[in-house]
Amino acid sequence: MTRKLPALLALLPAACGDLSQVGRAPDFSPLEGSYQHHAMYSTPMPEMADPSGPTDASSLWTGGTASLLGDRRAAKRGDILTVVIEIDDSAEISNSTDRSRKGSQSMGIPSLFGIPQRIDDALPEGASMAEAVKTQSSSTFAGDGSVSRKEKLTLRVAATVVEELPNGVLRIEGQQEVRVNFELRELIVTGYVRPADISRQNEVTYDKIAGARISYGGRGQISEVQQPRYGQQAAEILLPF
Repeated sequence: MTRKLPALLALLPAACGDLSQVGRAPDFSPLEGSYQHHAMYSTPMPEMADPSGPTDASSLWTGGTASLLGDRRAAKRGDILTVVIEIDDSAEISNSTDRSRKGSQSMGIPSLFGIPQRIDDALPEGASMAEAVKTQSSSTFAGDGSVSRKEKLTLRVAATVVEELPNGVLRIEGQQEVRVNFELRELIVTGYVRPADISRQNEVTYDKIAGARISYGGRGQISEVQQPRYGQQAAEILLPF
């Protein structure tokens, strides 16, 4: 019993990690410490006014973001834009290969100054120099493979500009979590966007995001039931059969 006690104590922290969620809904991921949090609370760079340009002090229509005709598109760190995800892809690939080859070779010396006849007397019964060597070979190969895939996803998520690169490209990051009862659905979007690809409605489609990383999943009681236990996953990796 004393030998088994250290092993049980080693497994206790892992078991406690699962037992702590019994009867509780999955916790939301904290926003503090993320890129969005730093971008929102960072002090923006002051805008330098052009002394030679017109002034808006006495104008009814200004060019600011709060104006009716102002540009409300995301342009700097801390701004928010909407990412539109409408994925409807399908792919089907089918390959078939068939290969066959046959070969036959024979060599003999029926007569050569009477030498083959003399050798035949020393050969085992049924052997003859008339057919000294005879080989046959045959090989056949057949292969067939197919791939069929279909994906459809329609989502909209708000993302934050977390960094403005020296070339003007914006790095965005968006995270959305929705909890229904004891199941948490999580959507994460990251990538790089050109300001010119942002529409007047302050939206950008997923196909205009370079290096896009889109993750849609969940965690909770239902997701845990759909996954094999840790011991089963470890056994499938370690066992060679």
